Amino acid sequence: MEQIEGIVEDIIFCNKDNWYTVCDVRSGRRLITIVGYMPGLAVGETIIVNGNWTVHQDYGEQLKVETYERSLPTTTDSIFKYLSSGIIKGIGEITAKKIIDKFGNDTLRVLQFEPLRLSEIKGISAEKALRIGQAFMEREQIRQIVMFLQKFGISATYSIKVWKKFGSESVNEITKNPYRLTDEDINIGFKIADRVAISLGIDSQSEFRVASGIHYALSKAVQNGHVYLPSDVLVSYASKLLNISPEVVENTLSKLIFEESIYIEKTADETRVYLAAFYKAEQFVCRKLKILSEVMPKKDILDLDELLQRVEDEHSIEYTDEQLKAIRLSATESILVVTGGPGTGKTTLIKGIISIFEKSGMEIALAAPTGRAAKRMTEATGMEAKTIHRLLEMEFSENENLREFKKNERDPIKADVIIIDEASMIDILLMHALLKAVEPGTRLILVGDVDQLPSVGPGRVLSDIIESQCLKTIRLNTIFRQAKESFIVINAHKINKGQFPELNSPNDDFFFISRNSSQSTAQAILELCTVRIPEKFGLDPMKDIQVLSPAKKGDSGVYSLNAALQQSLNPPKAGIKEKPYRGMIFRENDRVMQVKNNYNLSWKMIPENGDVVSGEGIFNGDMGIIRDIDPENNYLTVLFDDGKLVEYDFDMLDELEHSYAITVHKSQGSEFPAVVIALSGIPPMLRLRNLLYTAITRARQLVILVGHIEILKQMVNNITEKERFTGLKERLNQYFC
Repeated sequence: MEQIEGIVEDIIFCNKDNWYTVCDVRSGRRLITIVGYMPGLAVGETIIVNGNWTVHQDYGEQLKVETYERSLPTTTDSIFKYLSSGIIKGIGEITAKKIIDKFGNDTLRVLQFEPLRLSEIKGISAEKALRIGQAFMEREQIRQIVMFLQKFGISATYSIKVWKKFGSESVNEITKNPYRLTDEDINIGFKIADRVAISLGIDSQSEFRVASGIHYALSKAVQNGHVYLPSDVLVSYASKLLNISPEVVENTLSKLIFEESIYIEKTADETRVYLAAFYKAEQFVCRKLKILSEVMPKKDILDLDELLQRVEDEHSIEYTDEQLKAIRLSATESILVVTGGPGTGKTTLIKGIISIFEKSGMEIALAAPTGRAAKRMTEATGMEAKTIHRLLEMEFSENENLREFKKNERDPIKADVIIIDEASMIDILLMHALLKAVEPGTRLILVGDVDQLPSVGPGRVLSDIIESQCLKTIRLNTIFRQAKESFIVINAHKINKGQFPELNSPNDDFFFISRNSSQSTAQAILELCTVRIPEKFGLDPMKDIQVLSPAKKGDSGVYSLNAALQQSLNPPKAGIKEKPYRGMIFRENDRVMQVKNNYNLSWKMIPENGDVVSGEGIFNGDMGIIRDIDPENNYLTVLFDDGKLVEYDFDMLDELEHSYAITVHKSQGSEFPAVVIALSGIPPMLRLRNLLYTAITRARQLVILVGHIEILKQMVNNITEKERFTGLKERLNQYFC
C-alpha cells in the first residue's frame, strides 16, 4: 500500500449517491489520478491517501484509495480553488475572490469562527454571511464524521446519515454510544456497530454492550411484528449475537428493569420481556377499551326503527339480519367491532350507520390506517375519510426526534362517532395513539377483515380484540347476491375455509396460469401486464394492474419484476429525465412506493377548488407517480394517490422503491382493478393461507395467479400463521373478567 500527499487539482467525476470520486491530485511535480469513496472532496484541499495502484484499460494508472485524510487548504491560491469550486453554497468565483482579497490566508478561520465579518464585503448581507458560515461548518462536520467512521470501515453513505441525524454532535454521539448506529434511520448492522464499540474500548462483557444487544434484539423483534419476546428466546438470541454466556445476558436483563427501558412480566406460561413503549401501549389499550366500554354514548338515537326504514327506502336496500344487528348495536354500544370477508356488505353497513347517525344530528369522523384505504373509504361513502395519523393531527418534534399527535386526552377528537375501516392494519402503537384521543361517551366502530394478514407493525390488535370476546363483535357471513357472481369473492371465501379455488372462471375474473419455474412465471407476468390484459380487458397497465409477489428476491420476486416491468412500461425516452440510484433508475412517470415512515416529510395538496393544503408525514406503503425530476437542484417530485405532492432530495431516495410489483404485505388496505399474483419462488415460511387470501382480496375486477399449482395447494392448506408474541388478548381478558 502506498501513501500519497497532495492537493486536489480537479474533480473529474463524483457520484453523489455514494460519493465515488475520480480526481487529479498534485503531489510535488506528479499529477496522480485517484479513485475511491471520498465524500465532499473539493478542489484545493490537501489530502493524504493510502491505496494500491491499479491500471484502468481506458484511463491508465490510478491509485485506488483505501483510506484518506483531508485538511483544509492553506495558501491563498488553494483557498481560492476550494471556495470557487462551488463546494460552499453561496460562494462562486466572484464571491471567492472578494473574500480572499479581504481576508487572505485568514479566510477559512473567518468562515469558521467569525462568519458575520463577511458582511464587511460589499454585496454580502449579514444574513448571507451567516448562511455561508453555516454551509462551511456543515462541510466541516461532514468531513469529521466521515474521517471518524472511515477508521472502522463504515462507508460514506452511512456517514452522511449519521451527520443528518446528529449534526455537529455526530462524533460525540457515536463515541458515547456506538450502538446508535443501529437506529432505524441509520440502519447499520449490529455487528458493525459492535465492532466500532469494541474498537473504542468497550469491554465485550460490559453491561453497556450487553444492554445494547438486548435492546437491539427487542427492536428486531418489533420489526418482525412481535410486541414482546419470551425471556428464553431473548436470552438465547442475545447470547449468540454477543458471543457471551446466557448468564451474563440474564444478569444484565435483571438490572435493566430498574432503568424502566424494558419491562418484564411473568405469566403462568412464560416470562415476557417488553421494550417500555410497547408494554405501556398494551397496558393503556386494555385500560382505555375498558373505560370506553363502560361509558354510555353521549347522544342517544331516537326512533331507530323508523330511521332504519327511511335509510332502507332511500338506499333501496334490505339489510341482512347480521347487518341489522350491527346497526342496532352501533346505536347502543360505545364500542363495536365488525368483521367479514369480501362481498359481505361491510361498506354497505358503514354507509347505513353513517346515514342513521347523520339523521340523528351527530358529528361523524371516518378514518383508515393508510392513504389508499382512506381514499377508498371516501369514494365508497361519499364522506371525507382521513388517515388515522391525519385524524390525530400528527406533528413532528424535531427536538425529541419523535412523532407526536395533537389529539390526545387533553384535546380529544371532536366527534360523536368515530368509524375506522381496515382495522386489521392497526398496530399496537397506532391503537394506543388513537384511543388516547377518543373521549369516553364517543362511539368507536372498528371495521376490518380479521382473516387478512395482520398489521405490518407490531401486534395483531384486531384479532386479539375479537378473540378475547370482551367487546361486542359482529361477523358478517352472508355473501350478497351480486358478490356471489364474482369468482374473486367465491374463491376468497373458499380459500379462507381451506377449500381449493375454482380456477379459470366462466365470468372472466379469476384465472390460474401454470408455470414451472420462476423465470417462466416472470415472463408470463410481463406478457400479461404489457399485452394480454390490456388487449382482452381494456385495462391500463400503468394505472389498473398491480403485480403482487410474496417474495422480494428471485426471478419472480418484487425486485426483478419491477426492473422488467419498468423497462417494458416506462422505458428510457428522449425528454424523459431519470436518476440512477444504488443500482436502480428512477424515471419520470415511474410508479413508486414510500417504504418507511417519514413523519417530517412535507407535502402539499392542490384541490380542484379551494386553498392549498399542506402538512407533514408520508408513510410506509403510500404509492404514487414520479411527476418530475430536477437534476440541477437534486430533487424529484412524487404525486401520491391521495393527492399529496412531495419533493424528495436525491439523498432521500432510499425511502422510495418502484411499485409496478409490490409484496402482498405492502398491498394491505389497497384495492386495484386487476391483480396478478406470482406463485413461484416463494419461501416456505411465506406459503400461508392468509397471505394468499389477502392477495386475492386486493382485486375488484380480475385476479390472475401465475406459477406452481403445488405452491397454490400448499398455501390453501396451510392455516399456520407466522407467530407473533402479543399479550393483548390475555390482558383484555384480565381487565374485563
